[in-house]
Amino acid sequence: MQITSQDLRLIEKYNRPGPRYTSYPPANHFREYEDYTPLMAGVEDGDAPLSLYFHLPFCETLCWFCGCHQITTLDRNRGSDYLDLLERELEIFAQHLPAGREAVQMHFGGGTPNFFTSAQIDRLASMIDRHFTFSHDAEKSVELDPRRLNREHVEAFARMGLTRASFGVQDSNPEVQKVIHRLQPQAMNVEAMQMLRDNGFNSVNLDLIYGLPLQTCDSFSATLDEVLELKPDRFAIFNYAHVPWMRPAQKLLEKAGLPDAETKMQLLKLCIERLTAEGYVYIGMDHFALPDDELVQAQREQSLQRNFQGYSTRAGVEICGFGISSISQGSIGFHQNMKDLESYRACLSQGKLPITKGYELTDEDRMRADVIMRLMCDLSLDFGAMSEKWNVNFESHFAEALKQLAEPAEDGLLVWTDRGFAVTERGRLFIRNLAMCFDAYLDPAVAGRYSKTV
Repeated sequence: MQITSQDLRLIEKYNRPGPRYTSYPPANHFREYEDYTPLMAGVEDGDAPLSLYFHLPFCETLCWFCGCHQITTLDRNRGSDYLDLLERELEIFAQHLPAGREAVQMHFGGGTPNFFTSAQIDRLASMIDRHFTFSHDAEKSVELDPRRLNREHVEAFARMGLTRASFGVQDSNPEVQKVIHRLQPQAMNVEAMQMLRDNGFNSVNLDLIYGLPLQTCDSFSATLDEVLELKPDRFAIFNYAHVPWMRPAQKLLEKAGLPDAETKMQLLKLCIERLTAEGYVYIGMDHFALPDDELVQAQREQSLQRNFQGYSTRAGVEICGFGISSISQGSIGFHQNMKDLESYRACLSQGKLPITKGYELTDEDRMRADVIMRLMCDLSLDFGAMSEKWNVNFESHFAEALKQLAEPAEDGLLVWTDRGFAVTERGRLFIRNLAMCFDAYLDPAVAGRYSKTV
């Protein structure tokens, strides 16, 4: 699939900084809170099922492309200390949680969750079981690093009832791996996949990144050959987010030279072409799944969701985040834990939840968040359905947004329908740009804090 002269013009036109919309408003709009009581009202008074997220921040080494909040260390004792802190956070949180609220999801992210030993993972499991009850069909998942993974890790997570996992490959080319400071031979990926399958993990997602130094269509095609041999259930193909003002280590990648927007678009089109030819369904911005996957079914039924963990099938949940930098999301809005470990520790020692920032949603925020989510999940908008759902005249209320969409429509990124509009195949490549039209807070003057859309 070749980039046309029209595509090049569109790349130049639309390749500008913008949010990924894992939340609306984006996290940079959160404000400082000295009293987090209002933010906990949804936990204390709500009855929605819970989705638990645990941020486990430690990594043995730093991957230079990384945008995650992580702590680099080889000291396993820091894992035990961190579990002490998590245990205290859970004890304080439990004081706000009414009895009877089940958890339907749990996810461990990082960092590297398998930095922790199997004994430490077992301890974490017992801590969680003391405070939460899970539904019989709860979805439990973990992010793993094949370079540090052993069978004891996998068995420990399996004992917790986990059946879903994801692990990063990023790129299998040795030269690219060297430049990004992540050496990971294919044999490690094969072994990791086999261990997971042997231990009952029935859904495995692989992460790739396009836009890294030295990547070409030929080299990335070879990467796709190797990862397809693993037969994962899902793929997440991320656009490398170059934000060195937030992650200084990323400056190291500039020395090797980052691919331009045209090359990145070629790489993305290559991924779409290869994966769909292999039977994967292109879900949305960065996700692919096999046809029988529940993400595909949810998209077909227009019930797909998007949150801080990416695409999800569980709607109406209260996301409860634990650990440094974790973000919670519920009916009231959002709140985020302290990012600094010592501040997190100090707050817990005072018997307080380590919440530092948050945002209380207005009705307008909720409506715009829903519009953006449905656009990014359904790849279309039904004006009448939205009008009825939110008791507004959609076309009148969003007149300015629809005016902004006129130009993308002329460029072939969407087509108007008798119900509203639908995103075209070309438009899917610029879905963040289309969503930005409905963002009431987007300020071009400060847009540079985001990664570019292409």
